[in-house]
Amino acid sequence: MVGVTTSEEKTDGQVTRILIVDDHPVVRQGLRMMIDGEADLRVCAEASGMTEALRLYADERPQVVIADISLENGSGLELVKELIYQNEDLKILVCSMHEESLFAERALRAGARGFINKEEATDKLIEAIRKVAEGHVYFSNEMTARLLCRQAGVGKEPEKSAIETLSDRELEVFEQIGQGVTTRQVAEKLHLSPKTVETYRENIKHKLHLSNATELTQHAVQWVLERS
Repeated sequence: MVGVTTSEEKTDGQVTRILIVDDHPVVRQGLRMMIDGEADLRVCAEASGMTEALRLYADERPQVVIADISLENGSGLELVKELIYQNEDLKILVCSMHEESLFAERALRAGARGFINKEEATDKLIEAIRKVAEGHVYFSNEMTARLLCRQAGVGKEPEKSAIETLSDRELEVFEQIGQGVTTRQVAEKLHLSPKTVETYRENIKHKLHLSNATELTQHAVQWVLERS
């Protein structure tokens, strides 16, 4: 099937087997090349979307899953939640172009063990994979400091932006709107009913203080463009 490949497992029992889930073939290829270049790491399978990722996880039982936020079908955050529901000890690293300040904590709440930006250097990515595989948590130094300060109650908590008040699903729908995806297409991609998507749209308008569908679309498009 297009976008899904598997590879033979190395005989060395110490090798960490990894499933890559990303909707861009070039990204998957680049990650595979970096990971397979390490003696202790091996990509056992790749998938472009949530459905195939769940199937391949069941077939391959990798120790680590590397997943993007935006997938061919479904959502990276929903994939994390579903995988953790199946195996709460699974090690998941979110690797995305999305901004860490907005998505790292969401990934952590979903059950991931870390978040790294795709633009990070190869050595940082490998370090992140190894840390997560060992059961540790991996974030950037800035995000780690922010989380520790929050846990310790040190310093003033920065006020949340309107976007940060959106739930995971609302944020996914908001991003899809900004990419020009119709309500029906959003419903199909996220496996929701059109009525549910409309409810999310209304919630987003309320939280972002937007008056109508036109303002919602303009705001969403601007948000996506600023992050592209």
